[in-house]
Amino acid sequence: MIKIIFHILNTIFVFLYVYPGSLLGFLIYKDISKQPRLSADFFPSLFSISSNHVYVFLLLSSLGLISYSNNLKIIIIYLILISIFLELLHFFIPNRSFQFSDLFGNIIGVLVPILILILFNYWRKK
Repeated sequence: MIKIIFHILNTIFVFLYVYPGSLLGFLIYKDISKQPRLSADFFPSLFSISSNHVYVFLLLSSLGLISYSNNLKIIIIYLILISIFLELLHFFIPNRSFQFSDLFGNIIGVLVPILILILFNYWRKK
């Protein structure tokens, strides 16, 4: 069941990432140029990290790691590559723009569940 949820969310996230403009902004604000925010970005004065992207990839990565616990190397590679690839696509999609804060949010959202899994496995072996 978790694997099915992972694949459904993965498909939805890919669709939302490649949609030219903000589909959620259109649904909520009736404006494709406006992006809804769950919370303020992390470290906005230093080196901004998109909180929305962290949350999305935390959820996706956690579900992926749980679903594919028997193929961890493959799912980790997939999650890292998809987090980078989807943001790089914004160079080519109309009404979207590549932003380092989004890319960093994607990558942190992938790395945190991986680190939690590594720590969990380390303490479980002790």
